[in-house]
Amino acid sequence: MPEVLSEGAVRAEGLSAQCDLTDPNNPSSTVAIVREHHGRLDCLTFADSPIVVRTRGGEATTVLDDRTFHLPAYDHDSLSLLRTTDEGFWVASTKPEAADRAVTASFPLADVESFGMVTDGVSRLVERYGWSWERLLDTLAKQGPEQAVQAIRDAELATEPGTFRGKRHDDVTAVYGQPEPGGEWIKRQR
Repeated sequence: MPEVLSEGAVRAEGLSAQCDLTDPNNPSSTVAIVREHHGRLDCLTFADSPIVVRTRGGEATTVLDDRTFHLPAYDHDSLSLLRTTDEGFWVASTKPEAADRAVTASFPLADVESFGMVTDGVSRLVERYGWSWERLLDTLAKQGPEQAVQAIRDAELATEPGTFRGKRHDDVTAVYGQPEPGGEWIKRQR
């Protein structure tokens, strides 16, 4: 998967020849990818979009890139200096080598009960509001991604601005998947 991500960066670079690709504030993105491959569920993430995998034994494992949690500062100028560096954090942008810094994990497909992928706007339920990863995955499974999105928006609106570092509201995307008999996957997203 890192090779595919790297190739995407090379292609994007080729489409942006007129841009200053050395500018650290170029458009960039977090990445979360899962794939079924050779009897395994492969996961790749970097920046702030975690993946949670529940095994048939009930254990929830989080594939998480926590480098943004350890930054010395979180203001615009500091983020510009630390973005896509080993001293800071990595995102998909103009450096193909960023793909080699991704966090990866792989699980035997026969052991996977379900998975969830969320952007940082939704993972805030865990990071700021005391939810467990298991509760988040249960909400995605039983009530759907829409309920997780509603829960974070309700929590943010009930929180005094400035309580947490960063933006009050962030992007919210959630995907839930589970295998069904016959080898197909049920997927829901918002």
